[in-house]
Amino acid sequence: MGKELEYLDIAVKGWMHEARAKILAAFDEDLDVWTKSGRNDLVTNVDKEVEKFYSKNIHLLSPEANIIGEESFTQADLNMDGLTWFVDPIDGTMNFVKQHSHFVSMIAVYENGKGLRGYIYDVIEDKLYWGGPDIGVFCNNNKMRAPDNVFLKDGLIGIGAPYLIHNFFNLQAVALASSGTRIYGSAGIQIIHVIEGKCAGYVSYLRPWDFAAGKILAETLGLSVKMIDGTPLNMLISSDVLVATKNAQKDIAKLIKKS
Repeated sequence: MGKELEYLDIAVKGWMHEARAKILAAFDEDLDVWTKSGRNDLVTNVDKEVEKFYSKNIHLLSPEANIIGEESFTQADLNMDGLTWFVDPIDGTMNFVKQHSHFVSMIAVYENGKGLRGYIYDVIEDKLYWGGPDIGVFCNNNKMRAPDNVFLKDGLIGIGAPYLIHNFFNLQAVALASSGTRIYGSAGIQIIHVIEGKCAGYVSYLRPWDFAAGKILAETLGLSVKMIDGTPLNMLISSDVLVATKNAQKDIAKLIKKS
């Protein structure tokens, strides 16, 4: 499987660099923007074009693979048998539209439910975070070390804005117990900050394509990736997800039990 994964890495990294060129070129064009579940849930023609580009290449590489993509998801996709690819063409579409920054492109590969490879590409910074349990995690060509296992009080915490504003799960107490709160509007960006050791944790309501790649990278680096109540994640359902150091996860678990 080693050689196959090596070829997979070369192929996927190539696709993501091609996608980056498409995304950056779109800044010089008029975007087509639609709403999905509400006025703050956007999708653009670029999201759709990039997902189609990824899906075409995935099927050429692996014709029998199942693809669970943000913009093409149907209930028929709910299957983890064999190879399953999770695709989020642009995570942080509001940031992409409004700021032209703070968004990522993500791909994850699982085999019979086991994570093989995660790829999170910070498009603007041209930093691709990738890897898996057999080789570790890299930022471009540099191997990353596991972040320090800090406690909540010693680190920043990323929290999805609605969760913090409405104090779901007593998360305002979690924020107050940390060194400070950060909100970026992109699960991929927030997870990058955790695996880099810039934040002790990140919690939000995430869909499978939001956390599939980050779960592989974070767990490979020894971080905890679970539902906020500490139970294991189901890769096929949306969940209240916490990515954190193991010490911060324990601290947060104590605080949310008081909610």
